[in-house]
Amino acid sequence: MFKNIKHMINYKLRRLLKPGMIYGIKHKGTFLKDSRISNTTVIEHPENLTLCDNVFIGHYNFIEASNNIEIGEGCQITNFISILSHSSHISIRLYGAQYRAHKEHKGYIKGPVNIGAYTFIGPHSLIMPGSNLGKGCLVQAYSHVKGDFPDFSIIGGNPAQKIGDTREMDERFLEENPELKSNYTKWAREKE
Repeated sequence: MFKNIKHMINYKLRRLLKPGMIYGIKHKGTFLKDSRISNTTVIEHPENLTLCDNVFIGHYNFIEASNNIEIGEGCQITNFISILSHSSHISIRLYGAQYRAHKEHKGYIKGPVNIGAYTFIGPHSLIMPGSNLGKGCLVQAYSHVKGDFPDFSIIGGNPAQKIGDTREMDERFLEENPELKSNYTKWAREKE
C-alpha cells in the first residue's frame, strides 16, 4: 500500500490532522451522548465551561472560558467562531510594552458568557465577554456580539444588533410541518 516510509508517515499525519467530529463528550463527570465537538476546536479553561447535551461545536473555533461560559442545550456553534470571557484589546494599547509587567490592567474586559438553549451562531462570529444570548437566538455570520439579547433574537452586524425574531421565521415552517409543533413548544416555553 505504501511506496516507502515517508509516504506512510505522511498518510498517517494527514489522517491524524484531518478535521473530524468527536461524538459523545465526557464533561464534568457527565457523558453528553448527543454532543459533538470538532477536534480542531480549542477550549481554554474547560473547567469553567458548562456544556449541555445535544450541542454541536464545529471546526476551528476558540472558546476561552476563564471567566465562565455556559452553552445551553441544542446550541449549534458553526465554524471559525471565538467565544471569549476576557479581552485585553483595550488594555494592551494602554500599557504597550509594559503590559506583561502589570497584574491588574485598566481597560481589561472580563465577564461570563451565556448562550441560551437552541441558539445558532453563524460562521466567523465573535462573542465578547459579558454577553448573554437568550434561548432560540440566531447569530448571523460575521457578527461582533457584545451585550444582552433577549430570547428568540435574530442578531447581526458589527456591532451586532437585534434585527428580528426567530419565532416569526419559524412560524411558516411550523405551519407547513404541524407535527413538529409539540417539539418546538416543549423547549420554547420552558422557563417563560
